[in-house]
Amino acid sequence: MGRLLFAVCVVCAWDAAHLLGGGMLFPRDSPTREVKELNGLWSFRADFSPGRNAGFQQAWFSGPLRESGPVIDMPVPASYNDITQDARLRDFVGWVWYEKEVWIAVRWLRDGNTRIMLRVGSAHYYSVVWVNGEKVGQHEGGHLPFEADIGAVARKRNGTSCRITIAVNNTLDFHTLPPGRVEYLNHPKRYPSGYFVQSTHFDFFNYAGIHRSVLLYTTPKVYIDDITVVTNFSDSTGLLSYQVSVVGSTRPSVRVSLVDQDEKCVASSAGSSGLLKIVNINLWWPYLMHEKPGYLYTLEVQVTAEAGNSFLEDMYSLPVGVRTVQVTSTQFLINNKPFYFHGVNKHEDSDIRGKGLDWPLIVKDFNLLKWLGANSFRTSHYPYAEEVLQMCDRHGIVVIANSSHTSILIQSYIFENASLAHHLVVMEELVRRDKNHPSVVMWSVANEPAAEMPPAGPYIKTLVAHTKLLDWTRPVTFITNSNFAMDHGVPYVDVVCLNSYFSWYQDQGHLEVISLQLNEQFEDWHGKYQKPIIQSEYGADAVPGLHNDPPLMFTEEYQKAMLESYHSTFDQKRKKYLVGELVWNFADFMTGQSIMRVAGNKKGIFTRQRQPKAGAYVIRERYWRIANETGVMPACQGLGTVAVNGRSIPI
Repeated sequence: MGRLLFAVCVVCAWDAAHLLGGGMLFPRDSPTREVKELNGLWSFRADFSPGRNAGFQQAWFSGPLRESGPVIDMPVPASYNDITQDARLRDFVGWVWYEKEVWIAVRWLRDGNTRIMLRVGSAHYYSVVWVNGEKVGQHEGGHLPFEADIGAVARKRNGTSCRITIAVNNTLDFHTLPPGRVEYLNHPKRYPSGYFVQSTHFDFFNYAGIHRSVLLYTTPKVYIDDITVVTNFSDSTGLLSYQVSVVGSTRPSVRVSLVDQDEKCVASSAGSSGLLKIVNINLWWPYLMHEKPGYLYTLEVQVTAEAGNSFLEDMYSLPVGVRTVQVTSTQFLINNKPFYFHGVNKHEDSDIRGKGLDWPLIVKDFNLLKWLGANSFRTSHYPYAEEVLQMCDRHGIVVIANSSHTSILIQSYIFENASLAHHLVVMEELVRRDKNHPSVVMWSVANEPAAEMPPAGPYIKTLVAHTKLLDWTRPVTFITNSNFAMDHGVPYVDVVCLNSYFSWYQDQGHLEVISLQLNEQFEDWHGKYQKPIIQSEYGADAVPGLHNDPPLMFTEEYQKAMLESYHSTFDQKRKKYLVGELVWNFADFMTGQSIMRVAGNKKGIFTRQRQPKAGAYVIRERYWRIANETGVMPACQGLGTVAVNGRSIPI
């Protein structure tokens, strides 16, 4: 492994009183801030040297990348794997290099009171960044943003373009999230010299590259570093507790105003922390739970301070929703009313661009979610782009936010201290980024960890306790596979989330076992732990257009019949303690090549191109029926429209 991955040592001491340090506010334009997008074509070169370390040995960052050898165009954001016709790049493991020449506005450079920040939304999985040949930062882990202050470096070459170089490595080992392994196969009669393979322990393709936007943005030297909001309500009065962190001044003046959607100020206060009271509150409600779902206010924060001989001002606007989340032994409550998750699992995955941020695809997916009558999804199996969560906030789509830990049946040493240290950092980065999103109602610290192994208990207990310390306002879970004895971590979570595939991975083809086995699963888990349960995964592969009657595995008929078999038991248990069902999966997605998968996982109810299979219509009919049985929405006639507070809304 050492021959591939540039040495990275992460040492993290964790203390029970540890709190979040440093903010990660999403870059937004304001009267005091500017944002410049660097997306588009970048120069790109993969390091195909035997040790994948020629780029560092030859210092490719010290000059234009084209001087190091041949470069190609590479779009950002996008995974690099499916962009070219080069099979070596499709499954490449190791370092790749990106470069872009950009101009920084003179007014940014001349003003010494302006910070110039470089932000990468996500790169997989280890990144090193240089500006004009000078290292400005590094980051371990994909799916989450990182940034660096490049003002001092950029000002050294005032009046010339700025060269940004980013090296990205997708190598996975047992201490990365997600985990993996590199194996060298030293058999000269079977494999060429230096032959190795990257083994992964997750069922999705290991797409790599710069997957989200790269931005330049400015703030004043005295700036709003972080904002935390916690909301509640009493009768018709909303309560918003806020805390503003300011960097660059010890005595800043802070004013906050809360503005509604009619641009009216409904509450204001002075000071870096306080409590706002909002009369006639418009609560944030999930989709299909209220006629005005996803209601957002805007928290406008203004900071003024003296810095030397200067008087500086910073302004930031944060969308906020007022809502509460609570859990009992049998219910999941949003705004004190029972909420039932009828939703999907998703992947950031599509043709050509892989995991790259794609606005047309995002909007299409949200239209399909609403067409289905889905009110929620889980970010399987990693944090999604901030832009997706912002859409969820606006549309009222509820989110279970996953960390990037997913593992199935792998060695116990993934639970060692090095893994835990990195995992704690990832949870901090996730909570810091997403803590203010009203759509995010629960944190998931891991997906199907091998929790039956002895080291897993303390590991999961520490993760859950740490996440609750970071954010006490949301429940915490991890996703477990009911086939394993997962007793170690379950007592510490607030909601039990179960993945099961009866009549698929076992008892193949025997749909008649589902009712019995599913009922036993639910009764055992709730009887032992007295916690609400979400069926967080269930489903079957269906090759689009493949049909057979009676149903056979991999046909659309089998997927349809399996879904319906699960649903009959769900209907019994949701009257008791079942609080959600999330079908696996929303759409087909790519996986590594294996005899288990035919060009990817076909458990989607939509194809990878977002066309419906027969299962999509089963889910649509069911979800709209559930929405009309909750007591929140009056019953509708058929699937043409739904009646909400006397209004007929097309579906």
